[in-house]
Amino acid sequence: MFSLKSSRRTVARTAAVALAGAACAAMMTGSADAIVNGKDSTQSYPFMVSVPVTGVDDPTFKGVCGGSLIDSKWVLTAAHCVDPSLVTLDGTVRIGSEWKNSGGTVRSVAKTVTHPGYKNGEGGGPNRNDVALIRLNRPVAEKPVRIADAPGRPGTPTRLLGFGTTVDVPDTSGWVFPDRLQELDTRRGAVSECAPGYADSTRLCTISEVPRAMACNGDSGGPQIQRDRKGRWELIGVTSGPGAPGVRCSEGPGLYSSAPAYADWIHRAIVRNG
Repeated sequence: MFSLKSSRRTVARTAAVALAGAACAAMMTGSADAIVNGKDSTQSYPFMVSVPVTGVDDPTFKGVCGGSLIDSKWVLTAAHCVDPSLVTLDGTVRIGSEWKNSGGTVRSVAKTVTHPGYKNGEGGGPNRNDVALIRLNRPVAEKPVRIADAPGRPGTPTRLLGFGTTVDVPDTSGWVFPDRLQELDTRRGAVSECAPGYADSTRLCTISEVPRAMACNGDSGGPQIQRDRKGRWELIGVTSGPGAPGVRCSEGPGLYSSAPAYADWIHRAIVRNG
C-alpha cells in the first residue's frame, strides 16, 4: 500500500495503482489468507465496493481498488485509485458482495470527483488529500455506511476490508488477489506510532492487532470501520498508504485518509455533482 520505489516508472506507477502505493519490499513467508494475514470475511458488508483498474503504463496489469458505498449512488475511494496518470477504471464497480467477481450489484461509473488538494506521495512521503468519489450511473439497493462524526481515540478497535494481495512481495507478477473479501482487526494508532510527518488530523495511523499483517497492494481506497455506540459499523478511514517509509506491507503501520475530516468536502461534492 505504498509507492514502490523503482527506477522504472512503470513499476512504480503500477504499484501505486493497487494500493495506497505500498512499498512491500520482500516476500512474506506467511499464509495466503490475507489482506496480508487477514481472514475471510465473517459477515456481510453491504457497503463494500470493488473497483477494477488497469495500469496506464502497463495495460496488461489488471488490479483492483476498494471503496465504500456512502450514498445510494456514491462511492468513496482513494484519489490515487482514480488518478488517470496511474490507472484507468475498467468502467464498472461491484457493490455489496463478499466475492470480487460475482454477487452484489454491478453499476457503471458515471463520473469521478477527486479532492482538489490531492497529491500522490510517489516521490516520497504520504499521499495527501487522498480521497475521491465515484458516482454510479444508477442508485443501488445496498445500505450505505455512515461516515463517523469522528474517529475513535488511539486504541479504538477498528477493522479493515479489502480484496488486495495476500502475498507481500514487490513484483506485481507475484501478487495474489483473493476472490473472497478479507478482513483484519486493527486499532487506531497514535500519531507518534507512524513516521514523523505521516499521520495528522486528516491521516489516521493504523496498527494491526495481528502479527505481520496489514492492508497491501489492491486494498487502496477500501474502508476502515469502527463500531458506533449502538454497535453498528461506521466509516472512519480510506486506505491510502504506509505509515512509514521503506517498510513491507506486513510489518509497518498503515495510513488512512480520515473520512470524518473530509465529510464537508464529500457533502459539497455530492451536491455539486448530483
